Amino acid sequence: MGVTYKYFGAPDGATAARVPISMRPEELGGDELGMGGMFTKIKPETMAAMVLTGIEGIPLHKVPPLELVVLHPDYAVVKLPMTVVDPLRGVGEEAVGAAAFIWSTVPDRGGPRDAFNVYQLLHEWQDFSHRLHEAGHQPYCLVWP
Repeated sequence: MGVTYKYFGAPDGATAARVPISMRPEELGGDELGMGGMFTKIKPETMAAMVLTGIEGIPLHKVPPLELVVLHPDYAVVKLPMTVVDPLRGVGEEAVGAAAFIWSTVPDRGGPRDAFNVYQLLHEWQDFSHRLHEAGHQPYCLVWP
């Protein structure tokens, strides 16, 4: 079955920590990634690496770690650095397409496989980035088995 990840935005860690209780970030003033929330098998570390290496050109070993907000026996909530979403706000189609192509050539471990899938995913993150910025929210990820 594996682990499932749900990305969302929240104004602070305390709000993000309450999200697993309802499983609906929008009830707490948060913003979900994707239409109706995005449940995915793509790890937050992979998303961070995809944006930072593909768009910012940062070496993989310099991708910053995630911050643990809540560790519960049934779930965890992690905070992603703003550097994972901010770069997407100012890039155009060419940069997103180039990043998608670059990332599609990296051997994956259950993540996106072809450049078009990566391109669509990066566009979803780009929209998410704009919504986070407009709301003044930080990116978080709910992780559960």
